[in-house]
Amino acid sequence: MKNLLVILALLGGTALLQAQTIENSSRSTAGYIKSDGTIENSSHSTVGYIKSDGTIEDKSHSTIGYIKSDGTIENRGHSTVGYVKSDGTVENSSHSTIGYIKSDGTVENSSHSTIGRAVGVKKEWTAVAFFFFKLYE
Repeated sequence: MKNLLVILALLGGTALLQAQTIENSSRSTAGYIKSDGTIENSSHSTVGYIKSDGTIEDKSHSTIGYIKSDGTIENRGHSTVGYVKSDGTVENSSHSTIGYIKSDGTVENSSHSTIGRAVGVKKEWTAVAFFFFKLYE
């Protein structure tokens, strides 16, 4: 997992950006993550971006953090704010578990209560959407 990959869907030779739906615990749409890393709220307003190099930007394209190739999440000053482990465990900077991203896309808090779903979205991107942008709230 050296770089985050951008997935483009081709239809009739035309590249289209596909959006994966982010759902809250009630399975209502909380937002979307497009294959180019654009993060939108439920009204399709852009709230941020995840660039192919792992840079996390706010809606104004100001850098607010980074996703490193080893799953480390950093803030704009490169201080570690969390980790996404290969098994989907999400930890804060002190390595305390704050959530889980299951293989079926279910997102759980530290008590294993479901807080949402993000089917077909990379674990790191899901962690950013739920635990950084807090789209499920």
